[in-house]
Amino acid sequence: MAFARTALFVAAAFSLLIGDVAAQGRNQRGGEPGSFDFYVLALSWSPGFCELDGGGERNREQCAQGAGLRFVVHGLWPQNERGYPSECGPSGRTPSRIALDQAKGLFPTEGLARYEWRKHGTCSGSSPSDYFADVRRAREKIVIPPVLAKAERDQSWTAIDLERAFVAANPGLRTDMMSVACKRGVLQEVRICLSKDLRDFRMCGEVDRSGCRTRDITVVAPR
Repeated sequence: MAFARTALFVAAAFSLLIGDVAAQGRNQRGGEPGSFDFYVLALSWSPGFCELDGGGERNREQCAQGAGLRFVVHGLWPQNERGYPSECGPSGRTPSRIALDQAKGLFPTEGLARYEWRKHGTCSGSSPSDYFADVRRAREKIVIPPVLAKAERDQSWTAIDLERAFVAANPGLRTDMMSVACKRGVLQEVRICLSKDLRDFRMCGEVDRSGCRTRDITVVAPR
């Protein structure tokens, strides 16, 4: 019996170790700026984020009563077929005021724009101004399905139907080129994969497989 308990403990510890290694493989900290396979544009559904995670002081502007925000840019992320690079640039490099002006109207707060540059933009190989200009190009490429762009009450969807709504609104997009993220059954964001030059949608198996597995998803309406 003691041997069985010991074997079970060792197996569990090994499983945790493998999980940690896998997680490190997904987030490849550091790396050569510009060395990645494609971009992921993450569009956060602000009402869902604020419903579950928006209680902090730093999110006050985004989640203020009556703000009425819907899809906002979470980030434009350099991505590899397996894993993604992060924090590739000098830690002291920060975007200038001119660069941050490029981000206005895209991110819900300037603090998020700064954070996204530090974690993801430094891996793009672009200057801060060019990175934020690319964020705008990527966002302007995406058409939000009208039923979501004008949602005034809570809605119930499945992940595949959400993906199909985006596919119908965006010629060239397929369900294997995106994923839907949720938390506790509430829509958090939609992630769409784009080529490095941002001209085309592209397949992204790892991103597609990472999507929400909950059957029914609540799309919380703006408050």
